[in-house]
Amino acid sequence: MIMKCVNELCSARSKLQSLGRMVGALLFLGLLTACAQNPVTGGRDFVMLSENQELEIGRQYHPQLVEQYGLYPDEALQAYVQELGERLAAASHRDHLVYRFTVLDSPVINAFALPGGYIYITRGLMAYLNSEAELAAVLGHEIGHVTARHGVRQASAAQAANLGYTIGAILVPELRAAPSQQLFNVLGGALLSGYGREHELEADRLGAEYLARTGYKPQAMIDVIGVLKDQATFAEAEAQKQGRDYQGYHGIFATHPDNDTRLQQVVLAANRYANLDNARVGREDYLRRIQGMVFGDSEAQGIRSGNKFFHRDMRFALTFPENWHIENNPDSLIAIAPGGHAVIQMGASDLNRRQTPAEFIEDRLKISRLQDGQVVRSNGLEGYTGLTTMQGRQVRVTVMYLRDKAFIFVGGARESRQFVEFDKDVLETARSLQELAPEQYHLARAHTIEVVTVGPDDTYEKWARESPITNSPESQLRLLNGDYPDGQLVPGTLAKRIRGGSE
Repeated sequence: MIMKCVNELCSARSKLQSLGRMVGALLFLGLLTACAQNPVTGGRDFVMLSENQELEIGRQYHPQLVEQYGLYPDEALQAYVQELGERLAAASHRDHLVYRFTVLDSPVINAFALPGGYIYITRGLMAYLNSEAELAAVLGHEIGHVTARHGVRQASAAQAANLGYTIGAILVPELRAAPSQQLFNVLGGALLSGYGREHELEADRLGAEYLARTGYKPQAMIDVIGVLKDQATFAEAEAQKQGRDYQGYHGIFATHPDNDTRLQQVVLAANRYANLDNARVGREDYLRRIQGMVFGDSEAQGIRSGNKFFHRDMRFALTFPENWHIENNPDSLIAIAPGGHAVIQMGASDLNRRQTPAEFIEDRLKISRLQDGQVVRSNGLEGYTGLTTMQGRQVRVTVMYLRDKAFIFVGGARESRQFVEFDKDVLETARSLQELAPEQYHLARAHTIEVVTVGPDDTYEKWARESPITNSPESQLRLLNGDYPDGQLVPGTLAKRIRGGSE
């Protein structure tokens, strides 16, 4: 039996070696037939998609992205970003494409591009920019990704890595085993991970060139990186305090440490295209354009205010434990205890049958029996709660009915020994659910950006005391104005502060 296994192993190894040579030859032939001229460098790139296919990717996924994030409902702002983007694109290496620039209604700090000229920036990122030049730098960077065909090149590399595995899986059944698949995935992933750093740097180099050719200082690219680095530093510190993972912006500052020097070099090189004496900054014009822009949560997704949450469309209010971090996701609310020691997740689902909350748990959640199950009555609402085990951990499940919806709460502690300590917080959060009365609708209005002239007595400390921002308001106000971590307001200049929805 042992010799049989050894012989099979040797046979498989021989097949793999032969396969390796075959796959290598096939991939080499693919390389010869899939090389296309790089629009930027004029050199040859490995791509497996034609320009027509590239454009089709953008057409296909653009509606899905818009549906997922939503357009920011400000036609004037959308037109402003489109016009600025078109000027930058006209100076690019692929000026024959029709570019579309879209402001997404998302508080997330991000910008990205689809192949084919579809470019997106969130209102979340726009809130932290302080000039038209900085906005141009972000758009120029994303145009750089399109002109250098970064998305297509990555897709081609992924296809090549997948091709190697697919051929192998067909010819050698042993490759279909999970460990072999993982190996090929790792190799494919390593191939792709190397692209990220160089592509981001190339996009910054191209963006700086397009800035210069359009009348802006290339330095704006570095200014934007500074804005994003400050935001990342703040967000990472907040995440550490709350015991949760930090997911940063996708840009070049998140990669290897020597990028700062290389970034300075590529931006400096773009100065030869610039008229530095007459370069446009556009600070006042930009700030005027974002006056009144929504900051943070939108009314459609509900508003966080301290440890409270208000949703006008769904007409409910909720109170979480003090000092817990609240994440407002499209399909759920998640509250995380300080240090990450416990978590509560809440979602809502339509009611379709006339059944009790206990029956709903069994029928819809497929939990046949809860330990210590009991009826919950609070704020005129009825529900049911009890304990169960999920992935080896004890959790509390509570369902509360409000009109035609079931609000589902699931919560527990990271460590089993802490469950009793946090269980009361989980239950009290569910019990806090209540209907939002018409006279409370103002509590569910979005916060907005207010651009004001700084007065002689204005300070960040004073603005923080008056701010509706509940999480580190002083630091967030400094971030908004490019003064993080310890800059001060300058009387007579324009600055951004946040106006509460109920004001």
